[in-house]
Amino acid sequence: MDHRTVLLVFFCFLLVTVRSEVQKDFSPECREFMYMGTPPRGLENRSLKKICQRYNGKPRYVTLYDVVDHIPVYSAYTFKRSDGFKKVDVPWMFEPQLSTESDSGEMQPFPPNDVHDSFSDAQAILEDYSNIVDFERGHLNPDEHQAHPDDKAATYTLTNVVPQVREFNVGHWKQHEHVIRRRLNNYCRGKAYIVTGVTTSGRMIRRYNIDRVAVPTYLWSAYCCVDYDHNAPFDERSKFPVFAAHGLNEKEGAEVIEMSVQQLEDFLKKNTFVDKRFQIFFGNCEPNDAIMAVQT
Repeated sequence: MDHRTVLLVFFCFLLVTVRSEVQKDFSPECREFMYMGTPPRGLENRSLKKICQRYNGKPRYVTLYDVVDHIPVYSAYTFKRSDGFKKVDVPWMFEPQLSTESDSGEMQPFPPNDVHDSFSDAQAILEDYSNIVDFERGHLNPDEHQAHPDDKAATYTLTNVVPQVREFNVGHWKQHEHVIRRRLNNYCRGKAYIVTGVTTSGRMIRRYNIDRVAVPTYLWSAYCCVDYDHNAPFDERSKFPVFAAHGLNEKEGAEVIEMSVQQLEDFLKKNTFVDKRFQIFFGNCEPNDAIMAVQT
C-alpha cells in the first residue's frame, strides 16, 4: 500500500467519526444564530448547501455555501462582545461532508496536500488561495465579532471566507467590522444577529486553467438588535434595531456605505440572484411583528 493510499484510508476513517451537518434545513439548535430562527428568504438554488458550522462539539454559526463557485453566499452568526484584539492560532479547516458521504459533523483541519483533490470538487482548498497576489482570505463571520476562543477558531474554515482584494480587506471592510463591533458593544443590550454575504458577477480565481473560486463583486452585511439603548446618541440610535452596509471589493472606490436594510435588499435584488421575496431578517427585524407572528 503506497503513501497516498495510506493517507486516503486515514482520511476516510477520519470522516466517519462524527455526524453530518450539511442539512436540507437548519436544525433548531442551528437556527439560534438567526433572528426568530429564520434564515434569509428568497435564496434558492440547487448548488447552495446549508452548513451548520460545528467546532469542538458545538454549533457556532451557519453558512449558505455555493458548491459550484466554491464560496459562501452568506454566513449568519450572533455577535459576542469583545475587545476585538485577542486572536487564536488554529490551522485552516474544511467541511468534509460537502464532498463525501460521511457522518462527519465537524469542520476538520486540512489533511496533507496530496489528499485535497478528493474533496476539491465542491469546496475551495488551500491551493486555490496560494500564489495569488491580489486577493486574501476574507472572513464573512470575522473572529473580531466573537469572544470565546472556540467561537473564534470556528471562523477559520474556507467555507466562511471569500477572496477579498487585499486593500479592501485590511482597509475599508476591516474598518467597518471595527465600527460594528464598537456600536454593538456599546448600544446593543440584548442579542445581535448578523448576516454577511456577497454578490458575484463571473470573475473567478483559476487554477490549472480551471475556474475554481468566485471573486465577490460586493460584500454586504446587516445586523438586527431589538433590545438596544434608547438613550444612545441619535446618530447611533438611528441605526437600531437594524442597519446594513455594502462595499465594492476593489482596490479603489471601495468605500463601505451604510444604509437601511430595505435599501440593501433592494440593491441585492438588482445585483444578485435573489428573488423578489428576498428578506434578510424575519419581519425586517421589527419586534412587534415578530411577537405577533409567534403568538399567532
